[in-house]
Amino acid sequence: MTPLTPSTSQKVVLVTGASSGIGEATARLLAERGHHVVLGARRTERLKELAEDIRAAGGSAEHHPLDVTDAEQVRAFVDAAHSRHGRVDVMVNNAGVMPLSKLEALRLDEWNRMIDVNIRGVLHGIAAALPVMRAQRHGQFVNVASIGAHQVSPTAAVYCATKYAVWAVSEGLRQEVGGDIRVTTVCPGVTESELAESISDPVGREEMRTFRRVAIPASSIGAAIAFAIDQPTEVDVSEIIVRPTAGLA
Repeated sequence: MTPLTPSTSQKVVLVTGASSGIGEATARLLAERGHHVVLGARRTERLKELAEDIRAAGGSAEHHPLDVTDAEQVRAFVDAAHSRHGRVDVMVNNAGVMPLSKLEALRLDEWNRMIDVNIRGVLHGIAAALPVMRAQRHGQFVNVASIGAHQVSPTAAVYCATKYAVWAVSEGLRQEVGGDIRVTTVCPGVTESELAESISDPVGREEMRTFRRVAIPASSIGAAIAFAIDQPTEVDVSEIIVRPTAGLA
């Protein structure tokens, strides 16, 4: 494949957790707007179908298997895009899980899974892409946190803690990288996605069922991400909170 020519209109955008929900919606919208999307997730069949859909609609996309809890896989994901296209313009650290439960349920395995995916996954994305962006003297991280980074609800203590960590890491990164690299934190309120399917605890599942009565479509979050990416290089949209008009979450 011929390397993409750098331009202000088309960017090479890497998206983790791209097989469904916010990641999928973001990939589709960015491709519609002329960007080349590099899709990563564990569910490769879904990734393949998404990439084919995007190309059939006239967009530009490729896909790679990716488990963000594996630092080497994330590095290989970024390196493959860089080797093929000569640059990495945007890294969207979107992959996340949300198995809600009260702390008294003592679901340690689920807590650790959230820490591994929601925090380590973002750190792995930063570790893989930051040296590339430093060397090319431009780039942007879009880290998907949550409204849970700003408010805590019952059953969501650990989830909110991981998303506050994403917010804190993003803010620290923004202050460290200076003028060459932009950092955006996107905090969705309750959004239509498959995250709720990971909730095995009945109390947590019922809590989310209540929240989801006013859920906004994943495409709304994709539009916020696209807005941040499409700003002029001298503009850094540091944080966007997107929540339903009808609810508090």
